[in-house]
Amino acid sequence: MTAKKLWSSSTTRNNLNLFLEYLADIGNFTSYSDLHKWSIEHKEIFWDKFWSFTNIQGDKKDDIFIDSKHFIETKFFNSSTLNYTENCLQKDSNEDAIIFYNEQRHSKRKSWKQLRSNVFKISHYFKSKNIKQNDRIAAVLPNMPATVEAFLACAQIGAIWSSCSSDFGPKAIIDRFKQIDPKILIITDYYFYNNKKIDTLKDIHSIIKEIPSIENIIIIPYADDKILIKNIEYTNWNEILNSQYKFEKFEKFNFNHPLYILFSSGTTGVPKCIVHGAGGSLIQHKKEHQLHLDIKEKDKVFYFTTCGWMMWNWLISSLASKSSIVLYDGSPFFPNNNYLFEIIEKEGISFFGTGAKYIDHLKQNKISIKDQHKLPKLKTLASTGSPLVKESFDYVYENIKNNLHLASISGGTDIVSCFVTGNPNMDIYSGEIQCAALGMDVDIFDQNGKSLKQQKGELVCKTPFPSKPIYFWNDENNKKYLNAYFQKYKNIWHHGDYCEKTINDGYIIYGRSDATLNAGGVRIGTSEIYRVVENIDKIIECVAVEHSLYTDTEVILFVKLNSNSSLDDILIKNIKLEIRTNLSPKHIPSKIFEVSDIPKTKSGKIVELSIKNIINGMPIENENALANPDCLKEYQSIYYLLKEN
Repeated sequence: MTAKKLWSSSTTRNNLNLFLEYLADIGNFTSYSDLHKWSIEHKEIFWDKFWSFTNIQGDKKDDIFIDSKHFIETKFFNSSTLNYTENCLQKDSNEDAIIFYNEQRHSKRKSWKQLRSNVFKISHYFKSKNIKQNDRIAAVLPNMPATVEAFLACAQIGAIWSSCSSDFGPKAIIDRFKQIDPKILIITDYYFYNNKKIDTLKDIHSIIKEIPSIENIIIIPYADDKILIKNIEYTNWNEILNSQYKFEKFEKFNFNHPLYILFSSGTTGVPKCIVHGAGGSLIQHKKEHQLHLDIKEKDKVFYFTTCGWMMWNWLISSLASKSSIVLYDGSPFFPNNNYLFEIIEKEGISFFGTGAKYIDHLKQNKISIKDQHKLPKLKTLASTGSPLVKESFDYVYENIKNNLHLASISGGTDIVSCFVTGNPNMDIYSGEIQCAALGMDVDIFDQNGKSLKQQKGELVCKTPFPSKPIYFWNDENNKKYLNAYFQKYKNIWHHGDYCEKTINDGYIIYGRSDATLNAGGVRIGTSEIYRVVENIDKIIECVAVEHSLYTDTEVILFVKLNSNSSLDDILIKNIKLEIRTNLSPKHIPSKIFEVSDIPKTKSGKIVELSIKNIINGMPIENENALANPDCLKEYQSIYYLLKEN
């Protein structure tokens, strides 16, 4: 069935067209597909031209693209240098750089001048604590201006940043940060979510005990009041900001110098530490911001995200386009369902991004935003985190704004950017992502590596791009790196998403093709859940899979109990409490079932994909590789039960 066309661009004066004019000496690109083809076939020219077009601050050298023929060893701008923070702080005016709101209706503003001053005060403090290049600084913080300042100060001196959102429990925090040996931990005293004040410091002693590398703790008072904690040495954030500072020149680091460590979903073992480079992240984000989403200097960019999601990193880079950023901390549905749009209207926000689940929630609750809010400045709405279904596309144009670039985008923590994204010049069709991103050699493969069109297959990227991880932390011979993306197809990035290329040259993402879970738009690894649940009395082992609903997904947990136990309400409540306490609310399964056995291979490995396929009504592959195939009948019965309900 042909998808319904929902929007066509009415403007020609956008950044993408200006870039095409800039390339006039190279050739006349008559279509986006021509430009895209050129961008992947002539990587060195494309990225060189883009650096100059967007005026990246740094020293650009000649070796733009060094193709080693091995995907992960290929280098971009290997002799070039820059400072990520310098690129984000090009303005030094009294205009707003950061606008902050929280669910308690408190707001705060930081000018470019204040932001620059604070960043230097903080980086001076870091250096006074002997933080050097490549040292790690870890943060457990809400999405607030201080978080941005701390990150930019870290990047300014060449240290490596890593953050978790405040709702992460102690086990999730320790599993991540213990691997990277941070010297400084930055944390708030509390935060709010859904009108509840939540203490962030209650687990600080156990975190410090488990991560002995932490030498200094900085506590940021959430509301500028007195910090209440005993038996711990710390620095109050306000003392740092009240200090004097001396402006220092920005030191330039190699383009591929590490900027931050993000974490994989932890499908096998503890979450893997993905190290992203400063230059690759910066240039990739600027390309997406400016060419694909038409973000400009006077724009206000608002992405609803936490500091534990890569969209936070993506949002901060929009400072490098000299646009203001808008931060929000708290539940998007408190004090009311349309509070975020109150902010958008009040501030005249031009770009708003969110998770697909947020749009689905508005649709399900039949909220008509356009009847309550005037949004004349809003020109782009971006959605990611999970697939945006066609009914939600329709909802946006019918109930939010009809003259709007709805950019459904998809990528991941692994690349801290997008494979498929928006395009201000292309038509929007219901349920479809508009295009493959420039410089991204995207394709859809079948199981044998054959390219598919208008059929569901595996999303792949056939050649390298600047924001690929520079390495994984503590990964000898790149073993984890290779295993994560290059097991299925030789020297081709396999992303683990089911995808289809449409007749309109757009893309539809159908969800994960691997065992990773997607809850609330956040990718979650199964092993994180297992380590918590299997420590509970009565439980022998467990398995978690993602169950697809029409407009959503849910996590289902199966538990195998010891012989004299049964799954009752008390045990279910205990399982959910342990997961919430140790991991996060997003890790809690929607449904829990008791099973007599869990399918495994003959070598003893749990086969999550077989269970996932059964629960989602899909065929099972390699059933003959199982040691206990008879137990699959039990999961088949649960599938029919779920289908009836």
